[in-house]
Amino acid sequence: MTTVVNIADKFSRFQDHWNPKLVAELNGQHLKLVKLKGEFVAHAHENEDELFLVIGGTLRIRLPDQELQLGPGEFVVIPRGVRHQPIADEETRVLLLEPAGTLNTGDADDERTVLAPDRI
Repeated sequence: MTTVVNIADKFSRFQDHWNPKLVAELNGQHLKLVKLKGEFVAHAHENEDELFLVIGGTLRIRLPDQELQLGPGEFVVIPRGVRHQPIADEETRVLLLEPAGTLNTGDADDERTVLAPDRI
C-alpha cells in the first residue's frame, strides 16, 4: 500500500536519542529518523555512504580534517570509510539515508549500537 509519511508525526512518536527509527525503504536503502543530543561515538562505515539531512536543530560532524555544521534543510553525504563523529549541542532531528543493514555505530563497539531499528 502506498502511503504518505508525515515526518513531524513520526518524530512525535519517540523521545529517545541516538536510536534510529525506520520509516521507509527505497531500492535497498533505509530512511531512518533519529533524534540526536550530545556526542556520539566516532566511527566509520567501511562499505556504506551515509546521508544526514537535518530536519530541525543543528548538527556538527567532526571529521579527521574538518568540522561540518548543518542546519535545517541542509544535508551531507559522508563517504564510506570516512571516520566521523556526529555532535548535537541541543536536540536535533535528522533523516538518515543509508543501505539496509548499516549499523549506526559502524566499526565502533558501543552500547548505543542498534542492530535492527524499530519501524514506526
